[in-house]
Amino acid sequence: MPSMSTMAVYVIAATLVLIAPGPAVLYVVSQGLRHGSRAAVTAVLGVHIGTLVQVAAAVAGLSWLLVNSATAFMVVKYAGAAYLIYLGVRTLLSRRSPEAGQDLPAPAPKGRRRLLGEGFLINLLNPKLALFFLAFLPQFVDPAKGAPALQITVFGLLFVLLGLCTDGAYALLAGVIGPWLRRNVRLLRGERYAVGGTFIGLGLFAALAPSAQRHA
Repeated sequence: MPSMSTMAVYVIAATLVLIAPGPAVLYVVSQGLRHGSRAAVTAVLGVHIGTLVQVAAAVAGLSWLLVNSATAFMVVKYAGAAYLIYLGVRTLLSRRSPEAGQDLPAPAPKGRRRLLGEGFLINLLNPKLALFFLAFLPQFVDPAKGAPALQITVFGLLFVLLGLCTDGAYALLAGVIGPWLRRNVRLLRGERYAVGGTFIGLGLFAALAPSAQRHA
């Protein structure tokens, strides 16, 4: 098993990666602002079920396949980009028309399955997460400390646990801010455009960014 010092360095590095805003954080925060802490926490669970699949893929060598197979990488890349753009367009089209000066009631909550499913797909269809695991996790693996596959599994599960904590904090904070935001119609309208536009921007960036993987 990895040493305590290695684990400590890993925890710090992984936490810094996790708190940086990305598609998963954006999705969790947007659900917290619109639907409350419970919905956002459900979204967090979906996101990190997707992360668990990515961890399993890393252990099984599928991350290597995504990096070394141009076809596999491009399929996942464009599927993930399309899904982000879809989320952005749907957010922009979710119009509500409150009267001037009138508090906006909380929107109808999404179903738990939908929240789990959307969060799951965001991280499942994220080839950058697979590349991250392939590039990041081996830096902490020491063959002298045990089977590499077991060490990668430990680091991957720890990444998921840390993600539940960091994204959970985002979820709770967004849930607290949400009711105040819904009393400010202009801010809420701005939030819709900001979130929707950011999702579309992330999707376009993911689709257009040059691929750094090696070709088989």
